[in-house]
Amino acid sequence: MARAQASTVENLYLIVGLGNPGAEYAATRHNVGFLAVERLAGRWRAKWNWEDKFEARMAKAELDGRKVWLCEPQTYMNSSGLTVGAMSAYFKLSLSRLLVVVDDADLPLGEIRLRASGSSGGHHGLESIEQQLDTRHYARLRIGIGRTAGGARQIKDYVLSRFKPEQSELLDKILNRVADQIECWLAAGVKKAMNDFNGVIDTPMTKES
Repeated sequence: MARAQASTVENLYLIVGLGNPGAEYAATRHNVGFLAVERLAGRWRAKWNWEDKFEARMAKAELDGRKVWLCEPQTYMNSSGLTVGAMSAYFKLSLSRLLVVVDDADLPLGEIRLRASGSSGGHHGLESIEQQLDTRHYARLRIGIGRTAGGARQIKDYVLSRFKPEQSELLDKILNRVADQIECWLAAGVKKAMNDFNGVIDTPMTKES
């Protein structure tokens, strides 16, 4: 992993979606962070490229004078911090301009929650980032994916499963809402984005099984 330093880039923002690389993980619940940044890239017509020094897929956009990098670490979820730490150091990134988008099995499908900082909540991707940055003080946007019936703690198979066909409409609304919230975060800051968008998507919930 390259450790060379770049000069500070003015007005640079980094939005990181967490997930696992590879076709076997594509569009799984655990990869909803990838789906979120891909939704933004589609909106902004940003082209994805491989960045070897960060071990990540990256897409760059410019919005109202802000330089925005979208990032999908390819290190596997539990080592996501290697990419985030390398990018933060390379660009001398202010952590107030870092946002990590992640799945959360403790939130029901259809609920999103942005926070300015906080604990990992047992999410290994966030644990890795916290370890590399040596701080919890960065924004994270949690996308609820629900749990299996009965709320069992052992949910590895569940989070690595794909969304059901009947959940596609709700998932589309969730990703649009997440994209709207991230655009609000960029334009107006974390407090307004939290106040305006946190909560349950205004649509009937899809029953989990």
